[in-house]
Amino acid sequence: MDSRWPLPRIALVHVLLTNDDGILAPGLAAMHRAIRGAARVTAVAPDTPRSANAHAITVGDPVAVTRIRTQEGLEGYAVDGQPADCVKLALRELLDEPADLVVSGVNNGANLGVNVLYSGTIAAAAEGAFFGLPAFAVSLERGERMDFDRAAGIAWRVIQMLYDSTPPGGYLVSVNVPQLSDGRPRGVRVVPQSTTALEDSFRRSTDSRGRACYHLEGAYGDLSGEIDTDLHAVGEGYVAVTPLHFDLTDRRHLRLLEATRWPALE
Repeated sequence: MDSRWPLPRIALVHVLLTNDDGILAPGLAAMHRAIRGAARVTAVAPDTPRSANAHAITVGDPVAVTRIRTQEGLEGYAVDGQPADCVKLALRELLDEPADLVVSGVNNGANLGVNVLYSGTIAAAAEGAFFGLPAFAVSLERGERMDFDRAAGIAWRVIQMLYDSTPPGGYLVSVNVPQLSDGRPRGVRVVPQSTTALEDSFRRSTDSRGRACYHLEGAYGDLSGEIDTDLHAVGEGYVAVTPLHFDLTDRRHLRLLEATRWPALE
């Protein structure tokens, strides 16, 4: 994937940029640098890291918002709330003109398999899709060298191609960039989400008050059976492109239940 890879041109658009790592995260700054020459960018992101908060929203308490402008020229808002709060507020209240698409990331760490259910990065993009916008969640696999600029440049190329070739309307796509030492993925694969579960474990410690504390750890187990999934593609050094949907209905089970003869209920 180099300069010869076709780079389509999209009309000047307004991009809502968000994340779950916080408004000052290096991945967000890198994504801004990748986009700013081709589109107008407004960032609306949490004021502090809110990783793994999934699709939580703030209910009952007010959400404070602070306008920001970084030295690199990134303009937007720092929100004392969740990633999904940021997108809701942006699209309902904060933007001075409508957004054309939502980009969430670059996340510090991949969002693969069942991890998408925990991800604030995915949730922020999904919120954009709720509003009928094309939405893209961008994540970079963790490693010793986190080249966010390289990942953002690759992801923006992928986003441009998808935006150009997909009919208008709300949809959600997860883009996972592999962690490679030379910064050159083997290519792009469109693959489904893996359903392989994490093997959770906990490390126990004791705090200063003598209470037991548990630190969540975990890793994927045997992945030898993983073929043509997001986990497999990234593991093989490919950028994984995975369309997602927020309809969680189990269609197969639905048909089975529809055939059930239910007793009369008093």
